[in-house]
Amino acid sequence: MTTIYAFHKGTKPLLVSVPHDGRLLPADIANRMSAAGLALPDTDWHVARLYRFAKRFGASMLIADFSRYVVDLNRSSDDEALYDKQLSTGLCPQKTFAGEDLYQAGRGLTPTEQAQRIKEYWRPYHEQLAATLQQIKDEHGFALLWDAHSIRSSVPSLFDGELPDLNIGSNDGASCSADVAAAVAQVAGHTPYTSVLDGRFRGGFITRHYGDPKNGVCALQLEIAQRNYMDEDSLDYDRVRARRLAATIETMIDVYVAAGSQYCKA
Repeated sequence: MTTIYAFHKGTKPLLVSVPHDGRLLPADIANRMSAAGLALPDTDWHVARLYRFAKRFGASMLIADFSRYVVDLNRSSDDEALYDKQLSTGLCPQKTFAGEDLYQAGRGLTPTEQAQRIKEYWRPYHEQLAATLQQIKDEHGFALLWDAHSIRSSVPSLFDGELPDLNIGSNDGASCSADVAAAVAQVAGHTPYTSVLDGRFRGGFITRHYGDPKNGVCALQLEIAQRNYMDEDSLDYDRVRARRLAATIETMIDVYVAAGSQYCKA
């Protein structure tokens, strides 16, 4: 039986979600895809590997197995756009960020197929995510969600110029206590990396939907510019850069848990 995700149960009040590093494609989908689509260019390459420290840290981890081209787990099931006046590739993308067709001519997605993908791939991931947050909250009195992402440093269709290294999103304070988000941003600001809080990436569906600080659930998204831990052209993982970055992220998460224990309890 093919799994939809990998899950690890931790001991701390923290869940790290990795929705976009999956690379599997069901055969019936792959057989219809273009060469551009099969290359999976918009994958959050190696993010699960970068965050391997999180298990040692004591976090729970939820990692998608399937590509975002099957279904984008960071979009709502009704496919509501996240950002006004910005390109949206949608719940079940049919084009890459660069505008290339994911499917061969005449072999694209049907509404019936999209509904089936929601049922088979989207819903199980979100059911596990929701259940884990509830279990953490029941055990600790609060729950923290860290949604882990990465993207090429330059994606002209999405943003101008190069992205800052560390892009922290709290949906302008709606998904996470302002005190907690500020504490994490302060840590990032004292590293060699450039950083921003609620800039171009303010958080996707996962942080916006599950983050509910008034009821004891804080959620942050971290979008990393991929130049900081890999070669963006060859897609090779750079162990030296990755080790340095992982240490910084671990410090940010450590502060997140400490501040969350103070400010995120309902």
